[in-house]
Amino acid sequence: MNEKSLTEELINLLCKEQAHISLENALKGLKPENRTKKPGAGLHSVWDELVHIKITQEDILQYSVNPDWQSPSWPDNYWPADTNKVSDAGWEKTLNDCIADRDSLISIVKDKGTNITDKIPHTKSHTYLREILIAAQHNSYHIAQIVFIRKVLGDWTL
Repeated sequence: MNEKSLTEELINLLCKEQAHISLENALKGLKPENRTKKPGAGLHSVWDELVHIKITQEDILQYSVNPDWQSPSWPDNYWPADTNKVSDAGWEKTLNDCIADRDSLISIVKDKGTNITDKIPHTKSHTYLREILIAAQHNSYHIAQIVFIRKVLGDWTL
């Protein structure tokens, strides 16, 4: 596979609908009153999943580009502290931050000065490719969880 093809495939994996729905479409039409509803005891809400995607993706991005980054403690700091309420402004900020961080990961892939198969200089052995794939896989799983939650809540149309 040539570099251009790999770049295109990674970008598609991060943001296009191929084998999975996009974050934007998974959230499209969600009723605000269902953002924090949990479909059952011990399960997460759509809000929980969105915050988790944002925190994890930010962690992967910062780990990739910032040698001084300190990851949140697992698992408590990878989920929202308050899962029972979110304002419209908080929702929009979290969603926009999530999209911005995804776009930053895409910028790493597009950067002609970065060989994504090279080891990230401040890590022991991790590559940019590894981090991009982890972010894409993680996002895909949790976006599917969002769809599942919406279906259980009866708030899903495509």
